[in-house]
Amino acid sequence: MRARIAFLLLFIVVQTGFSQRRMREQELPREPKHDNQDLAYAVSGFADSLAKEDAFSGVVLIAQHGNIVFHNAYGYADREEKIPNKPDTKFNIGSLNKSFTALAIRQLVDEGKISLDDKLKKFLPEYPNREAAEKVTIQHLLDMTSGIGDIFCPAYESTPKEKLRSIEDFIPLFAGEPLQFEPGTQRQYSNGGYILLGAIIQKVSGLDYYTYVREKIFKPAGMTVTEYYAKNAAVENLARGYMRADTELKDNYPTLPGRGSSAGGGYSTAEDLLKYTIALKQGKIKSGRADVLGIGDGAPGLNAALEWDPESGYAIIVLANLDPPAAGSVARKIRSWLPNV
Repeated sequence: MRARIAFLLLFIVVQTGFSQRRMREQELPREPKHDNQDLAYAVSGFADSLAKEDAFSGVVLIAQHGNIVFHNAYGYADREEKIPNKPDTKFNIGSLNKSFTALAIRQLVDEGKISLDDKLKKFLPEYPNREAAEKVTIQHLLDMTSGIGDIFCPAYESTPKEKLRSIEDFIPLFAGEPLQFEPGTQRQYSNGGYILLGAIIQKVSGLDYYTYVREKIFKPAGMTVTEYYAKNAAVENLARGYMRADTELKDNYPTLPGRGSSAGGGYSTAEDLLKYTIALKQGKIKSGRADVLGIGDGAPGLNAALEWDPESGYAIIVLANLDPPAAGSVARKIRSWLPNV
């Protein structure tokens, strides 16, 4: 997050309502603030104005070297009940969860249990698409160059969402479809690929995906509230998502699966995600590395951004319970204001 803004390791977006242009194409002109106090003042005014226009609802956290510079909440977690968002409100962070899946795969590689060149058939020998099983590698799945399709397809629309509660439940949505291109020749966003990475993690570790990331990533990082809550679970301090339909905002509950997956849909707080960056910096997570991190995500009624540069120490975390680019636009503005270091 230095002035050159060349800090992308991973940038994840989903198709629904969010431009897939590269982060650097979305950069705003640099207008660095003098110091963190000036930064906090500017962010406060900017977020307040967006919230008053109903263009932002969520939480903004900025930290440097693990120390919080700014942390505030805006809008409503539940509009019907007039329950406001709080700094510790839990948000659906969508595809930010893919960072945990990629890290889990890296752990298994470092343990010698899998290789990035391993084919899909080695772990899922009964996978319906034999061509994919023979050709697609773990590296292809990670890089989204596999040619495997997405879970958001007609099959998803016709499936009762409450039935999608495990990694295995998602696989039939796309497993029978032909490859969209020869693996390794193109790059195309694929939630299906990250579902399969979750299935591989389960097969190799002997743990279900949710237990694996909880034990191997969340607990070592001290992320005590990050979880894949069931859709119908009664969870305190959870933000409901609101998607825009014409001029109205509607609850996104009908669009959500019964539970999130290795492709996304878990819940977290801004402080837990800050703990994630701190744990990476301090080496608390096995195979975790202090790499520059830039992750963005959006879907109906949810948008999240997590950006961290270990050199400057700045972390930007914006969680929103509105459509994209509610969080992304705030994070981008903050990035343009970061003081030079």
